[in-house]
Order: sequence, then C-alpha cells, then structure tokens
Amino acid sequence: MHAQESQEITVSQDRSAAAGFGSRQSRCPNSLSSPHSRRNYKFAMEQFITWYCSEPRLALNRAVVLRFRLYLESLGLAAGTINQRLAAVRRLAYEAADSGLLSPELAAGIRRVKGVKQLGFRIGNWLTSDQAKLFLQKADGEDLRSLRDLAMMAVLLGCGLRRAELSSLKVEDMQIRQGHWTIVDLIGKGGHVRTVPMPIWVKEAVDHWMVAAKIDGGRLFRAVSRHGTPWGKGVSENVIWYVVRRCADRTQLDHLAPHDLRRTCAKLCHTAGGEIEQIQFLLGHASVLTTERYLGCKQNLEEPVNDRFGRLFVARTVELR
Repeated sequence: MHAQESQEITVSQDRSAAAGFGSRQSRCPNSLSSPHSRRNYKFAMEQFITWYCSEPRLALNRAVVLRFRLYLESLGLAAGTINQRLAAVRRLAYEAADSGLLSPELAAGIRRVKGVKQLGFRIGNWLTSDQAKLFLQKADGEDLRSLRDLAMMAVLLGCGLRRAELSSLKVEDMQIRQGHWTIVDLIGKGGHVRTVPMPIWVKEAVDHWMVAAKIDGGRLFRAVSRHGTPWGKGVSENVIWYVVRRCADRTQLDHLAPHDLRRTCAKLCHTAGGEIEQIQFLLGHASVLTTERYLGCKQNLEEPVNDRFGRLFVARTVELR
C-alpha cells in the first residue's frame, strides 16, 4: 500500500514538473541570442514535452532522456538534428533545476546524456558554372519582379550570403574599399562580423534593380505588387526561398535551396583557384573545417577514383519493340 502511494506521488510530481516545463520552455529560449536558435530550441522543447506527456513515466531522469534519444533515432533524423534536440532538453533541465522544478541530481544526470556520434558528413548540393549561368539567365527579365529576382540570385551566387543576411541587407552596407565594391560590416550567423567583396556583375544587377525600383536607402530588396510596383520596407526570408524555387523550376533544377547557392559560390571560388582561407573569410565560417565540407575537398566527384580502372563490363543493347 505504501509502495503504491509512493509511486502515485512520484508520477504526480513528475507530471507537475512537466506542466512547469511548459511554462519554462517559452522563456528558456529567450536566453539565446540568435532568433534561429530560439526557434529551434522552442520546437525541440515542445517536442520533448509532448512526447513525455504522451506515455506514462515514473520519473523524469536520465533514463527517460535516453529513451527520448532512441525515439528521435527511430524517426530517422540526422545526427546533428538529434544532438540539437538533446541540447535543448539539457538546457530545459538546467533551467528547471534553477527554478526548483527538478532536483540538481536529476538535472545533472540529464545533462550527462551524450549525443549521437556523427559518422561522416552528408554531401551538399551545388551548381556547376554552366548551371549557374543558366540559372541567372532564367531569372532575368524586363519586368520589375524579374529585375529584383535577378539581383537577389546574383548576390546569393556571387557573394555567398545567407537568406537572413540577404533579407537584412541595406543600401548603405554597399561601400567601396580598396577600389572594390564590398558589403561592409555584415553581421552574420552567431553575431560574426565580416566584409564581403561584391563582383562587378553582381553590382550591375543590383544597380539595375535600384534604378528601376527607385531605391536610394534602407533595405535593398522590397516586395513587388501584382501591378509591378515596389512596396513595403523589405522582404522576408520566405520570399527569398520562393524566389529561388521559382527560378529553379524555370531551369528544371530539383531540390535547390537558397543555401545551395551559397555552397555554389564557395565551390566556384575554389574551382577558379581561390584559397580556402579567403573562401572562409568570404563565407564567414568560424572554422576552416566547415569551409572544407562546403567544398567537398576530401572527395573528388568530378574525377572519381573508381573511374580510373576503366570499364569492367559492357551492357548489351536491347531493342524495345
């Protein structure tokens, strides 16, 4: 009888803790500086709380978080995604311990849960030089929307900006440094500040858009109405996504995302003889290892090693009737 009452009390306490987590999870991501990190952490915390409350649990401890990790692995998520979700759960446990919702011993056990080991890296997607030229040609046009789309794609391909960086780009950010147009003091991911050189063909595409839209200050890219007139004070990241997808459909390129254009910029720079260190500065990577993953330096897919020993088998041609 006493054991049953003790078990019911434990379950009740953990349910109340989970309810307290619901109020903490909305405030916990606010301690993060990046809006993307806040959004991802909030989603991960909501997923954990939903999963935890959907099944009976005797105690909220390290074993439960380990089972949550197995649940994430069963969804087929990438190792980086699983580790990000676990990091959010650890942070939630840390905040809960500070608020008295969870004992320090249980919170310490949850924080000791290890993430999933990253075995290799997924290959990215990028365009060849001919594909990039065709991509820009399909984005070109005479109307105002086409001029804006071409300028957007030119900046993504020529400067390697992220969607958030392109969305917040201002006219005042474009200045001449050492006789070359640049985007100065660009605040990127994690608050890193860098200066991005702007090729002359990119500046020409941007100038055509600015002249046609009569933009002389503020945010560089604006929305275009159905009547072909600019309006608003800027564009969102989702607008940039749809512009890339629309241009990709014209070029018949599947699964092309805005970040693939950033990866294409790095790949074309490296193919043209650019130094990895300079490409790292261009993209604003904190580690050169990230730049190498963008370039795919460790694996040559243009001249694969298993193509060197020639053809071992010649398939017979079959006539279809």
